[in-house]
Amino acid sequence: MIDKAQLCEKIRKIYPDIGECGIDVKVEYDDQQKAWVVDLKKGGHELKTFLEDNDAEKCLDGKQCVSLGIEIAQLKANVERMKETDGRS
Repeated sequence: MIDKAQLCEKIRKIYPDIGECGIDVKVEYDDQQKAWVVDLKKGGHELKTFLEDNDAEKCLDGKQCVSLGIEIAQLKANVERMKETDGRS
């Protein structure tokens, strides 16, 4: 069984933007989905993505989690877009 603390720490190592950009990450196993839920938050923005056990194991082996990288990029883009919108008000 994958340890959620190890998975969370590995995600932080693979994607250093998480800490530097103030993005919070939370990892939990969802028994219904039979997958790991990675919850990314920054300010009022939140995105969740699922990692299958196989993908989670790849992360722990030091390989990138492609779907997670896409979600992190999306969250950062959403936050930047909101900053631009707020600046025009």
